[in-house]
Amino acid sequence: MPLFAKKQAFNDDIATLKSKHLSLSGSITQYDTQHSNAVLSRTKIPISDKTQSIKLQQSEWIINTNLKAIANRSGVYDLSMTFHCISGNSAASSVSLNLDFDNWSTKNYVLMPAAAYNGNRENSQRHFYCPFWFDTKDLGLDKPQLISDVPRLNVSDSPSRIQFRSGDMSTPAFAFRDPKTKQGFLLLTTQETRLGDSGIDIEETDDRSQSSLSITAPVVREKYRYYIADLQYPSTDIPADFSAGDSITIQTRIFFFSSPEVQSLFDYFASIRNELIQKGKFIPSIPMSAAFSIQEEKFNRENFEPEFGYYSVGLRESYSQDWQIGWTGGMISTYPLLANGSDESRQNVIRNFDWLFPNGISPSGYFWDSGEKGNLWGGIFPSSPLMKDWHLVRKSGDGLYYVLKQFYTFKQKGIEIKPAWEEGARKVADTFVKTWKTYGQLGNYVDNTTGEIIVGGSTAAGIVPGALALAANYFDEPSYLEIAKQIATQFNEKYITKGLIYGAAGDALQNFDSESTYALLESYTVLYDQTHEAKWLKISENLSNQFLTWVSSYDYRFPVNSTLGKLGKTTTGAVWANTQNKHAAPGICTHSGLALLRLYRATGNEEYLSRLQDITRLIPQYMATKENPIPGLQNAWISERISTTDWLEGNGEIFSGSTWAETSLMLTYTEIPGIYIVPEKNVCIAFDQVETKVVKSSRKKLEIEINNPTKYPASVKLFIDNNINEPLSQTFLMNPKIVDIKAGEIKRVDVSK
Repeated sequence: MPLFAKKQAFNDDIATLKSKHLSLSGSITQYDTQHSNAVLSRTKIPISDKTQSIKLQQSEWIINTNLKAIANRSGVYDLSMTFHCISGNSAASSVSLNLDFDNWSTKNYVLMPAAAYNGNRENSQRHFYCPFWFDTKDLGLDKPQLISDVPRLNVSDSPSRIQFRSGDMSTPAFAFRDPKTKQGFLLLTTQETRLGDSGIDIEETDDRSQSSLSITAPVVREKYRYYIADLQYPSTDIPADFSAGDSITIQTRIFFFSSPEVQSLFDYFASIRNELIQKGKFIPSIPMSAAFSIQEEKFNRENFEPEFGYYSVGLRESYSQDWQIGWTGGMISTYPLLANGSDESRQNVIRNFDWLFPNGISPSGYFWDSGEKGNLWGGIFPSSPLMKDWHLVRKSGDGLYYVLKQFYTFKQKGIEIKPAWEEGARKVADTFVKTWKTYGQLGNYVDNTTGEIIVGGSTAAGIVPGALALAANYFDEPSYLEIAKQIATQFNEKYITKGLIYGAAGDALQNFDSESTYALLESYTVLYDQTHEAKWLKISENLSNQFLTWVSSYDYRFPVNSTLGKLGKTTTGAVWANTQNKHAAPGICTHSGLALLRLYRATGNEEYLSRLQDITRLIPQYMATKENPIPGLQNAWISERISTTDWLEGNGEIFSGSTWAETSLMLTYTEIPGIYIVPEKNVCIAFDQVETKVVKSSRKKLEIEINNPTKYPASVKLFIDNNINEPLSQTFLMNPKIVDIKAGEIKRVDVSK
């Protein structure tokens, strides 16, 4: 293209951006590193179609901007800025590409995946971890959402700014929706330059009529950085010392698109999230069959409390690691041990049921929230004067859901279900119904003794519609299903359609979280399976894209000297916790991802299989074994931390301990086939650590090849789905076809159509 034409195209594109209320600039900033990176000077550089020369006090720079519309894609541009230091030096500095928006509004929904939802623009309080409710004025049925001191746009008139590093997000991205114009904007950028992670900042003017989005290399958070529940921690970022010959390019891709609803923002993100950074490459570790065997031995050795007869959620080193229903594993880990374990495990599970029923039911009719030492029952936070008797409703929802799943498994295995167990489960279901009829909501926290809602609102009970739907089926009680539908309708109208999902994380106040999001997804797919009503499927698909924002889309490059960097761990498929606890984890807390398989079966969209594969295949590499030692972890332990930011232990570091992620691994082995096959569609995908493909297809059969690239023999579960239009039974994977394959072996298997 001739130079004149290039300039004209550039100027036309700049004019188009201005018509969309967006202007561009660059900047070079110097910091006072003795005062937590306070700004000493900032030079702003307007955009030009030609190379620009800038002289600072001790350095000279040239800046090149490249803006190019993507052919045949309306509203999509590649945008980059390159900064060259041609003489002198600029100590303790950074360079930035700035996108300035006028016609801004606080009503814009701001999305930064796994980091900010609606800009985290909610009422907030500063309490060091673990943040509690402290003031009775914040309690009640209809009080506003309350979050901890996390990066956020300000709900008040005070300065409003979010400073993140690129690793703070599941995908380095920024998006917003303007409700007035019903238009959306989205920016993707890379994780790093040669200087390491970049910074991603959004700042609003005092009158909130304008905002500025900055991509900065290297990341330098000014004055403060976030450190678990504290936004006033001094910045420890290290600016760069630039000298003659240094060059840095900041690369982005920007998108303008129609966004009729908040959901449109999530849908569009799902369609483009890997355009700038591709998904990581699968690295096989340990087959699920071998991993489960290691976990089973560990749970029977370390988690089982023989005197009273129950599986603790941790190693009983503290109150929270002794017993909690649901959430971190109580009555969840028993399910895979019952379904796949030895006779010893099954007998321990039966003892666990006998121990829980009826003693584990509180006077309210819900399960006791927590307990210790086998016979001491209590609320979630016994050290808090206000919360010592509180119960997180999500926990009873989890407990009911997985107890019912185990009832079906007991029946399939011919094991007696004792009346006390069924009576206890039914009592919990009835208590949810009573709460709904009394308050018109399920709330966030209830009193464990009275059942009164103490903190209302939230989607903490996201799993409850699914649990009540299962209860309706198991107890042949249609009224449970009707209540489940009513609750699900309210959740959708009040929270899901607005992109405001929160409340399931018991240690994070009401910060937005992945656990509520996935629990809702699980519930709506169960409702669809049981009713075949199209509205539940549509909401499920919406939720799947909201949940996707919590799943790492690429392999983060850890610092080379960090624990995870030295081990070469990958991150594609890691699931983030919440906007307070800024880490990802191996697996979903605490589910298998079965909802994504249900979604594929209902829609035929293979994207859901791909998403599930990313999540399931990541988990085993984070389990410590003799062949895969992980510093700080004993054999079979899995840390819940995959930290791609410096929110607590450090970037690339882990929490040393045994966590719920071990239960997630066992659930995955129990509910997700190692290889899933739909013969009529020639679909064959591995969720285990093996590799598979269709090598031959005829009218009567498929010939598939299975390769075990690991160092372990594998017993791979095959699920041959010949009835894709029928709902999955609760025990569909109890008696699968097993293919035994040696380490390094390649085997071929015929599957009839």
